[in-house]
Amino acid sequence: MTKLVEFIPNFSEGRRQEVIDQISEAAQSVPGAKLINVNVEPSYNRCVHTVVGDPEAVLEAGFRMCQKAVELIDMNHHKGEHPRIGAVDASPFIPLEDMTAKECVDLCNRLGERVAKELQVPVYLYEKAAKRPERVKLQNIRRPEYEGLLELIDKPEWAPDYGEAKMHPTAGAMPLGVRNPMAAFNISLNTSDVAIAKKIAQSFREAKAAMQRPGQSAFIWRTETSARSAA
Repeated sequence: MTKLVEFIPNFSEGRRQEVIDQISEAAQSVPGAKLINVNVEPSYNRCVHTVVGDPEAVLEAGFRMCQKAVELIDMNHHKGEHPRIGAVDASPFIPLEDMTAKECVDLCNRLGERVAKELQVPVYLYEKAAKRPERVKLQNIRRPEYEGLLELIDKPEWAPDYGEAKMHPTAGAMPLGVRNPMAAFNISLNTSDVAIAKKIAQSFREAKAAMQRPGQSAFIWRTETSARSAA
């Protein structure tokens, strides 16, 4: 049976189409890897690419996308509504056909090591790839955001899993992980009342407990015009 893996990197660019297109071209430059979706959110200033295919091809496509993002995105000038710590943000591998989570963790470690070595971007591993228990949850890594991590990265508890304990001068740091397939959606509310968004988020957390689904999560943030809840 042919092995199939999915890689879904998030990039801190959602307003310059020419940059998004060049990242897409990098993904499409590797035979055996297929770019199946690009989702762009201008208010977040963020885009999400979905690549599937042969594990080795997806691994190479993943590196080429990271390389292009590091070249073109400067976090010193980035503003957006979504939490982020670098030009390449949350980037999970997902096992699909005839793939195990353990095999994806191996891909994750190989990519993290290469990104740190060749691009000089520090890498933090999360979820199933986490090397520290406090880094299993992505939000724990992303909590200080780019600006806060600039001040924290040289502290022992914030040392990256790959690379030196210093931010890339323009690309920041990168969270890289392994997770199961997930259905994700955003709810945009016609209000700036964060309390309402919190109620909606709490309803998902209660459903998670009732259904005993530990992989389900919900969080909220404010955009320029509304509060937003995500699950």
